Amino acid sequence: MTSIITGLQGKPPADYPKGYPFVAGRNNVIACAKHFVGDGGTEKGINEGNTILSYDDLESIHVAPYLDCISQGVSTIMASYSSWNGRQLHADHFLLTEILKDKLGFKGFVISDWEALDRLTEPRGSNYRYCISAAVNAGIDMVMVPLRYKQFMDDLTFLVESGEVLMSRIDDAVERILRVKFVAGLFEYPFSDRSLLDIVGCKFNSKRPSFRDSVCLLVRRNMFATFYQLHRELAREAVRKSLVLLKNGKNPENPFLPLDRTAKRILVAGSHADNLGYQCGGWTSTWFGGSGRITIGTTILDAIRESAGDKTEVIYDEYPSTNTLAGQYSFAIVVVGEPPYAETLGDNKELVIPFNGSDIISSVADKIPTLAILISGRPLVLEPQVLEKVDAFIAAWLPGTEGRGVTDVVFGDFEFEGRLPMTWFRSNDQLPMNPGQNSYDPLFPLGFGLTYNKEKKPQ
Repeated sequence: MTSIITGLQGKPPADYPKGYPFVAGRNNVIACAKHFVGDGGTEKGINEGNTILSYDDLESIHVAPYLDCISQGVSTIMASYSSWNGRQLHADHFLLTEILKDKLGFKGFVISDWEALDRLTEPRGSNYRYCISAAVNAGIDMVMVPLRYKQFMDDLTFLVESGEVLMSRIDDAVERILRVKFVAGLFEYPFSDRSLLDIVGCKFNSKRPSFRDSVCLLVRRNMFATFYQLHRELAREAVRKSLVLLKNGKNPENPFLPLDRTAKRILVAGSHADNLGYQCGGWTSTWFGGSGRITIGTTILDAIRESAGDKTEVIYDEYPSTNTLAGQYSFAIVVVGEPPYAETLGDNKELVIPFNGSDIISSVADKIPTLAILISGRPLVLEPQVLEKVDAFIAAWLPGTEGRGVTDVVFGDFEFEGRLPMTWFRSNDQLPMNPGQNSYDPLFPLGFGLTYNKEKKPQ
């Protein structure tokens, strides 16, 4: 998380006070580290679930990353919907106040998740006054209340006047919120710098401009085009560097990749070969993501067609028919994976490749030398017979809008650099699986990743 925080807020100087929020200037924005804490360690990976761990394990595994965040001056930290040993994080004074604020020295503000206070009772929000009291007294400083804000203000006022929430707790929350606002310069510059719109995109007035305005407009458009291209190139580079090569050749002495861009005929198949929404995943154009051309970008099929030689014929068939597979091809590229999801919609006990992905890979690889590319936000079950049939296999994660980042590496313009950030299990019954366990027998270990020349040693 630390690199993201410095990218958003800027890097604090060496002598900056420990634990204090930091924002370098008007061209930077406040960052939020989340979700505190143990959100990634819930039992069976269930969203908003329960992390069952001793405090020592919680601290060494899940609290540890927040030390780096706080050292980089992160301004806000969001509490998790999840629980720790049955204790809901939004009402856990020990973790939010005694650990995060007192022990770790965090001086920014703690913010709730969306409608999280409602989740503190069943049915949700049934005793809203209790929900507010429990969360605020636990250490929540700012509350995300999208709908019941009038009731929230009335109930919080009552709780303060009745003494159930002390004024010292309110003062602490206000002090933390104001501290972040002062650091961010919101009192000197309460509104955003609209000239920065050209960096991320803008709409131009359709009225006919004057000569002077025309010149300014041209300059702005050129600036926009430059920034736009720079951002696309950075995203493309991120795709290249994140790809993990899991297999390259049925015989290690005879690698299958890189592919020949001047090959006579290439078959491209699979549910994710030409679907920008699937490449982007959830939390993108909408909460849960979408399918199809949800935004401007390049699908993997687009990128293959752009990268292939002038005399190369690229045949696309999402679900290849018998007639398609009967053709002659130099090789096939099959792109499969998960549909977009967010939060609870991502809970999955099976973790198989959806849309009959394994069957598509298998049917193509039975006939044609095949590169399989998996689009997913996590490891999925790779059936041994499928992995054995393919000539090469790439975990491409969620490459977003820049499909060219995949073809940059597949056709050999760049080397594979990615390593697995987690263990790739053989079957679901192995989960949870962590390095160092006596039963650790992964399909691919943490840190695994091949290059065109040799296997990288796991770190």
